Amino acid sequence: MHSSSIITLTTDFGYRDHYVSAMKAVILGIVPDVRLVDISHEIPPHDTMAGAWVVRNSAMLYPPGTIHLVVVDPGVGTDRKPVAIQINDQTFVGPDNGLFSLIAEDFDYKAVSLTNKKYWRNNRSNTFHGRDIFASVAAHLSKGVKMSDLGVELDKLVTYRWAVPISDKDGIQGWIVHIDRYGNLITNIPESLLRDNLHESQAIRIYVGNTILDEISTTFASVTDGEPVAYIGSSDKLEIAINRGNAKEMLGVEKGAQISIIIQK
Repeated sequence: MHSSSIITLTTDFGYRDHYVSAMKAVILGIVPDVRLVDISHEIPPHDTMAGAWVVRNSAMLYPPGTIHLVVVDPGVGTDRKPVAIQINDQTFVGPDNGLFSLIAEDFDYKAVSLTNKKYWRNNRSNTFHGRDIFASVAAHLSKGVKMSDLGVELDKLVTYRWAVPISDKDGIQGWIVHIDRYGNLITNIPESLLRDNLHESQAIRIYVGNTILDEISTTFASVTDGEPVAYIGSSDKLEIAINRGNAKEMLGVEKGAQISIIIQK
């Protein structure tokens, strides 16, 4: 199987309803031999930032030529543009609502607005573009249609930015940018920033939610069950967890909350 025959799907649709299945049906009706891979359908409803976080931490691992169908679309039916973008050797299809700009933040990209309705479904709903536009376009791309055939070139996407941590001689301030299904708190503080600003001999205090930590450990089991722990996660960012517990609930923290690392004098 060639890498161009892989289409991934990411949505906030969940599995209770027919939405995911309907998109797959459209794709398979156009390209029956394609391999469909679900990245996630449990993105919190309308949460474009969560969708961007999940996709950007997995999409670039797929074989060259993979097509990523990403539908977290609170503006469905409005004048937001349907787009396809190419980042390195990966192609993404979905609404231009800021999500793709968060994925493409560190990359050059090419983008087109999907104005050629030849590659849309004939019967279209104003509330289900995932099925009627994006699934159909992704399938045609998988068949070999060129991006340039899908519509007009787009110079710039609707642009959002990830919050950037702040560092000075007293420490580092960051924010919680994602909370996974275990309740682990993922920050925007990269390991490299910690390495550049903190030294092993320095005592630190980490303030997050209703708790204070005094070290960065290696993994969850570095502390006893029910205790909080700070560590570098698989996305190379500082994370806070409760060993065999839920840090979001136990520490009283929501996405966007501040985390401060203070260097002890």
